[in-house]
Amino acid sequence: MDRILEIIGEFRKADREVFRVEAPVPQPYASVDPEHLRVELAAGAAAHLVVLHTKAATSSLDVTLAEGAQLELTELFLGGTFCETTVRQGARSRCRMTTVLLAGANVACRIELEGADAENNLGGAFLLGGREHGVVKLHTNHRVADCRSDSTIKGVAGGEAVGEFSGLVYVAPDAQRTDARQQSRNVLLSETARIETMPQLEIYADDVKCSHGATVGQMDAEAILYMRQRGLSEAQARRLQIEGFVGDVVRRCGMEPLGEAVLELAAEKLEKL
Repeated sequence: MDRILEIIGEFRKADREVFRVEAPVPQPYASVDPEHLRVELAAGAAAHLVVLHTKAATSSLDVTLAEGAQLELTELFLGGTFCETTVRQGARSRCRMTTVLLAGANVACRIELEGADAENNLGGAFLLGGREHGVVKLHTNHRVADCRSDSTIKGVAGGEAVGEFSGLVYVAPDAQRTDARQQSRNVLLSETARIETMPQLEIYADDVKCSHGATVGQMDAEAILYMRQRGLSEAQARRLQIEGFVGDVVRRCGMEPLGEAVLELAAEKLEKL
């Protein structure tokens, strides 16, 4: 955690309760353990925001993107935080979200696509061990026509941990030409770990492209055997396989030093699972 705090300590501070961005800003912003944070991007504005949750607390994040605004939003959970995140997007706005849980947090995310040609892309991952209980709830609402959403949540659980994912994509009657995808992919590292997943679609328009799916499985035994035949220990082989599974999500935050620091923290946790 120290390395992550060091990296984001160099970012601009987003520590006001209401935080507004009026124009494209190349330097990233950061907020640590906000209780309530409201983020507003004006029309045409662009920003990158990292929100770090380190403790057992409650938190709410409310994001509004005006027409043509662009936001890269990264949320990292290193403590048992209960967090509600809401993202409202206007016409032609773009939001790329990364959510990583390395602790038993409870995360509820609501995405509201309210303007034509709005687009949301979300990648999430949770790594749970011991008796941790992690929950990710995702509700994506397509309110108007010609919007796109793409969500992939990956879960890893070992020990006696329990992971839960529930996702709903809602398409309103007037939201024609919606393009929505939702995937939940999960790996169990022990016989006592459990992951429950429930992706859902609720569609009231007839001209749409929507898909969803879920998988829960064990590690690839053949791949582990292959790596062990080339000199790796079983622990090293397991770590490499899981790093490959979640690494694309962890690294997608858009900043290499931060992505690598989070991946290293994830690798340290994997050694204990």
